[in-house]
Amino acid sequence: MLRFVKRTSKKVGLSPGMLVHTGEQKMEKTTISIIAYDPENLTEKELPSIEEAYPYRDAPPVTWININGLHDVEIIEKIGQHFNIHPLTLEDVVHTAQRPKVDDFENYLYVVLKMLSFEEQTGHILSEQISLILGDNFLFSFQEQKGDVFETVRQRIRLAKGRIRRSGGDYLAYALTDAVVDHYFVVLEKMGEKIERLEEELLKEPSATTLETIHGLKREMIYFRKQVWPLREVLNWLVKDQSSLIKETTQVFLRDIYDHTIQVVDTIESLRDVLSGLQDLYLSTISNRMNEVMKVLTIMATIFIPLTFIAGIYGMNFEFMPELKWKWSYPLLWLVLVSIFGCMLLWFKRKKWL
Repeated sequence: MLRFVKRTSKKVGLSPGMLVHTGEQKMEKTTISIIAYDPENLTEKELPSIEEAYPYRDAPPVTWININGLHDVEIIEKIGQHFNIHPLTLEDVVHTAQRPKVDDFENYLYVVLKMLSFEEQTGHILSEQISLILGDNFLFSFQEQKGDVFETVRQRIRLAKGRIRRSGGDYLAYALTDAVVDHYFVVLEKMGEKIERLEEELLKEPSATTLETIHGLKREMIYFRKQVWPLREVLNWLVKDQSSLIKETTQVFLRDIYDHTIQVVDTIESLRDVLSGLQDLYLSTISNRMNEVMKVLTIMATIFIPLTFIAGIYGMNFEFMPELKWKWSYPLLWLVLVSIFGCMLLWFKRKKWL
């Protein structure tokens, strides 16, 4: 349940703008990397301290500063002071239970995304909050831990592929958002493969854990939808609302991400419907199997009713019974019993009950 409702009790009673990291500490030390570029030049390096990023605030090329690890609120506070970031934005950065959203301030845009991955061993969808702060010529990205889906974007910058080196920070923000959304399709593909395998298992030989697996996948799809659904509003705002930080040429690409997000949501809904169908199929399969067992037991009981009746008659302890003294009575009784048994089997097969 804590995957749906995260603990935020550390923030209770604090004043607005107070920086308190409410998520899980996933790194021992916060790391800072920077990529500054224009069409001709590229600078990429790791920074030992946030102070070394200060000179890039007013530098003409586009500067991408990536922060891995949000537990060191002192670094976050220094960024806010030097780059003129509102305290409420900084509070949202270190509060990792945010839903995807966009806030428009005078000198920057703040965007929250959810980067998702699928863990094969547990079958769980893992979520990490990504915060983007887009300024005039800089972009901050805040991550909970090292390791992301942005390596393709870094390679495009290094190799000057496409238009990214010729565009501004708004296009870089688009590229990062596009990388996050594209990875949703990877998660969907893995979930779809798992559902297909589950469907084959269900049709062949459902086990006691099948229903548990179905419920687990349904919970993961609900969690997936919870992480992705608000992103539609974010992208819709970026496409339709006019912001001086987003050029009209970039809005065309943002509309493409919006279409991809709609496709992701539609696929999630389709997979949820498939899982609901699998659950109904499982219950029907178990019910049919129980009916087959009950049918066999009923037929067996029906066959033995007349046999039991005859055996009961001749099992009575009366002294004077006509057939007791006849030497062929025992074989004749067995012949009658076997005949009744065979006739009833033939009749059941004729009625297609067997």
